[in-house]
Amino acid sequence: MAYVARLKKEYKERIVDALKEEFGYKNVMQVPKLEKIVVSRGVGAAVADKKLIDHAVDELTMITGQKAVSTMSKKDVAAFKLRKGMPIGAKVTLRGERMYEFLDRLVTSALPRVRDFQGIRATGFDGRGNYSLGVTEQIIFPEINIDKINRINGMDITFVTSAPTDKEAKSLLTELGLPFKKN
Repeated sequence: MAYVARLKKEYKERIVDALKEEFGYKNVMQVPKLEKIVVSRGVGAAVADKKLIDHAVDELTMITGQKAVSTMSKKDVAAFKLRKGMPIGAKVTLRGERMYEFLDRLVTSALPRVRDFQGIRATGFDGRGNYSLGVTEQIIFPEINIDKINRINGMDITFVTSAPTDKEAKSLLTELGLPFKKN
């Protein structure tokens, strides 16, 4: 039997029915689903030191379990000494099993390690059913060895859903286990 991620199994068995009941969907295909998770990090100091991009790519690869790619600048900015085509960040796009595994690790082990954690803000929705979350330190992930990092950086995590509205997306993400703050 093939391996199925815990959250993917839970989505199929419980969450689909809960969302159908909550929003009155007539068809299973109407139920919103998580399409992808994009984990990205900007490394502005990489203009001066090219090794910082390699460190960012390695850390994102360790955290997500999938090879990260460096992102390139789109235009010249003289004030930042930036040229078009220079590497200035790193990103990973997760789909399928790896996406559910990363979400499970984020909810169960990484977010509880944040200092004074009260829950994540519910204001990160974009109006089209996608949610973005900023993490201030990469050391909350257990895959990162705190002795081996050269500097503490944050990262952005974007959850792309097929939900048409923010309310439906929030319900989906809450059912998947994201701990939103109570108002």
